[in-house]
Amino acid sequence: MFDVSLLFLVPSMKPSHILSLALAFAALLTPATSHAQEARWWKGNLHTHSLWSDGDGYPEMIADWYKQHGYNFLMLSDHNLMQTGDRWLVATNKGGGKVLEEYVARFGKDWVEQRTKNDLPEVRLKTLAEFGPKFEEPGRFLFIPGEELTDKYKLAPVHMGAVNLREVIKPQGGDSVLEVIQRNVDAVYAQRKATGQPMFPHINHPNFRWGITAEELMPVKGLQFFEVYNGHPQVFNEGDKLHAGLEKVWDISLTHRLTDLKLGVLYGLATDDSHNYHTIAVGKSNSGRGWVMVRSKDLSRDSLVAAMEAGDFYASSGVTLKDLKAEGSKLSVEVDPEPGIEYTIDFIGTRRNFDPKSEPVRTANGDALRVTHQYSDDIGQILVSIKGNKAYYQLRGDEIYVRARITSTKLKTNPYREGEFEQAWTQPLVNPK
Repeated sequence: MFDVSLLFLVPSMKPSHILSLALAFAALLTPATSHAQEARWWKGNLHTHSLWSDGDGYPEMIADWYKQHGYNFLMLSDHNLMQTGDRWLVATNKGGGKVLEEYVARFGKDWVEQRTKNDLPEVRLKTLAEFGPKFEEPGRFLFIPGEELTDKYKLAPVHMGAVNLREVIKPQGGDSVLEVIQRNVDAVYAQRKATGQPMFPHINHPNFRWGITAEELMPVKGLQFFEVYNGHPQVFNEGDKLHAGLEKVWDISLTHRLTDLKLGVLYGLATDDSHNYHTIAVGKSNSGRGWVMVRSKDLSRDSLVAAMEAGDFYASSGVTLKDLKAEGSKLSVEVDPEPGIEYTIDFIGTRRNFDPKSEPVRTANGDALRVTHQYSDDIGQILVSIKGNKAYYQLRGDEIYVRARITSTKLKTNPYREGEFEQAWTQPLVNPK
């Protein structure tokens, strides 16, 4: 950097000229400094499985794919563990054959540790501490340590992402679905308090095996995130005739958390939940289906967590936003359009005079099913729908919140279900009144 004080060593220059040159140099330097501090969008996936649990890919191969495809951060969220300790894999099934050959070809025999034990070929799985430095690059790519806390109540699966952990958390159990969720949420925040490390939990795929209803999700204390989109083929994001879709679950939860429950906002994530890396098809859980775009000044774990907790991110299954602003009482969205593709921007919310009644879903015999209740269409109604690349919604005063859903006319490449169109979801703008 140029030292302006050196100008005073030039004897022929008048003080006024020195001052003018100093200001000119300052003007040149200031924009570059300001630009470096501006927030930008970072792309990441917070739900990924490897051979450490039930994925079928070596973690290095998985990380290599994400980095090469423009992702900036990745969390390997294996079930109830983190990638630590000494772990040898019997390479006769998922980790063997062509999968092992490709792993060796990509990273070399010196990197891949193999042995024979009890006449069986084995491969040592590298830890995150070992393979992390191979990929991490300042301002380009970062690992976020974490796990998928995998719990249940009776037959109901209760799965939760634990983001930016310091150490593994064991499933906490409980005497109901709600208690299982709450105990696991509390365990994550207990570790955060004990370590001082920023971290948060999020509910994974509530409709996986119909594990979590809106009534069980909405009263959880301290919960701030859940998956509104998951790329696994068995998660039923849109629900079915008996079960509410995850957007409806989101709106029900938001409406009650922000009114009678007074528990605060709930943000929506999109993730891959990838397990399958060698067969790319509908019916397989592949990479690249859902992600989050986080706006942060730098690519660091603390900054990403802080930005997400502030709601400064959006979820996507394909649509990219050029700009997104939630300022005061106005939510503005601008799509980064693809040629020949059209977009519909729906602003969705619930007004304060909503009908709060709900009814259980019942069988033909009148028995109540353990599924999300049926609620009024007042909850999560489309307030305004606009076709185009750019739109905004100005709160008129009676809305509890408003969020935007952007749907394109482009069919998704490698969808989690047939007929899926690319979408994006903004976080809700809460009416402060």
